[in-house]
Amino acid sequence: MIIYDSIKTYNETFNHPTLHPLISVLDLSKGNPLKRDKFRMDFYAIIIKDSKCGDLRYGLRYYDYDEGSIIFFAPGQITTSEPEGEWHQPYGLALIFHPDLIKGTSLGKQIHEYTFFNYDSYEALHVSEKERNLVDICFANIELEIKQNMDAHSKKLIVANIELLLKYCSRFYDRQFITRKHVNHGIIEQFEQKLNEYFQGEELKFNGLPSVAYFANELHLSANYFGDLVKKQTGKTALEYIQLRLIDLAKERIFDNSKSVSEIAYELGFKYPQHFTRFFKQKVGVSPVEYRGLN
Repeated sequence: MIIYDSIKTYNETFNHPTLHPLISVLDLSKGNPLKRDKFRMDFYAIIIKDSKCGDLRYGLRYYDYDEGSIIFFAPGQITTSEPEGEWHQPYGLALIFHPDLIKGTSLGKQIHEYTFFNYDSYEALHVSEKERNLVDICFANIELEIKQNMDAHSKKLIVANIELLLKYCSRFYDRQFITRKHVNHGIIEQFEQKLNEYFQGEELKFNGLPSVAYFANELHLSANYFGDLVKKQTGKTALEYIQLRLIDLAKERIFDNSKSVSEIAYELGFKYPQHFTRFFKQKVGVSPVEYRGLN
């Protein structure tokens, strides 16, 4: 596996000078042909693909990654370029920056909000020509600052431009969730089906409330991408959606007067009835016993 443990190492691979130890904007086509292999980058990377040059795989899934699309890497991700062992000439633009660059800045505190850095592989960002122009401007402004003589304003301006770029990408992803609604709707339908199967089977009783990560894994998506998709499509977080379905099921079972609230709690996967009572009251406003008395 190829390990890019520093900005300098990555620059050298693509015959690019290291003008700043923590950030670089480079043209990948200036590098020599590379052998496809697994690789890991220990920094953030935003890469615009400018031609068809093979397939990238993260885990067991392939990137939805065509010419003109953008992918995001968080530090430490292991990715495979396929077919392995084949020589190829990379093309595209890359913005790479080390986590140390943004430490102590507002971006450093908020970088986790840009969840697309942790999408597994299902969705690259596909930009329109107009959107690509904005991305190119951000890349150019960052590159310009890197090439300037460093002064007291350099870091602030560089980080501000990265933050602007990420805000644009968030907007573009929001647009993409809408324009690819037909694809995403199919995922929501699958989620509904798996949720129903889980609640109607024995898993709920023995394993308790399923996590967001459980359904993301079932649908072969990252938890971050899955969570963002559910939020965009339903207006609720994935956890809220799961909990609301559990409450609906609980209300139905409370109507069965032949069972005690404790029995219902155990059937719904709660180890302790008081935890169920507290959860139900928090979501509904009354306790299970009070709710039963209202009907």
